[in-house]
Amino acid sequence: MIVIIDYDAGNVASVKNAIERLGAACIISTEPENIRQADKVIFPGVGEAAYAMNYLQQKGLDQLIPHLQQPVLGICLGLQLMCQHTEEGNTNCLGIFDTEVKLFPPLQLVPHMGWNTMSQRQGKLLQGISENDDVYFVHSYYAALCADTIAQTDYILPFSAALQKDNFYATQFHPEKSGSVGEKIIQNFLAL
Repeated sequence: MIVIIDYDAGNVASVKNAIERLGAACIISTEPENIRQADKVIFPGVGEAAYAMNYLQQKGLDQLIPHLQQPVLGICLGLQLMCQHTEEGNTNCLGIFDTEVKLFPPLQLVPHMGWNTMSQRQGKLLQGISENDDVYFVHSYYAALCADTIAQTDYILPFSAALQKDNFYATQFHPEKSGSVGEKIIQNFLAL
């Protein structure tokens, strides 16, 4: 069973629909026991980091998520909350990935919104994705490049489009909104 963590951040329903379109069973839950027993966990989100971390702390999920042993996929805000710290609300996060989340400098239109490509793709999550394949982004904050970066995108500056450390994977882009390319990435995650 796949569990999608619902922590009062948007975009949960569209992730559920994307999983079900691929024929996989999933539930949306905040129950620690459901999350612990899941075969795979998806940690999506659209929203504000400080509010989201507060919600995770109230439910005890800030202690649970970093210790999960099964494959975990963070999406958008989920990726950012899996980092050490974010400038959004000056918020300490889950500390899974050893990088900081920063606000894009106002040199171009922010948020970074729309289709973009990734370079330096590596790992099983991005298997079969080429440098010409576009994915869909919408974000004002970015995870800085680090040792856990498995793909990067350039918008104003290079940033982590995807991260991986052990059983934890994350994408800044929205695979559930990225058409056939995103569907392939979700399939890769489900096949881990």
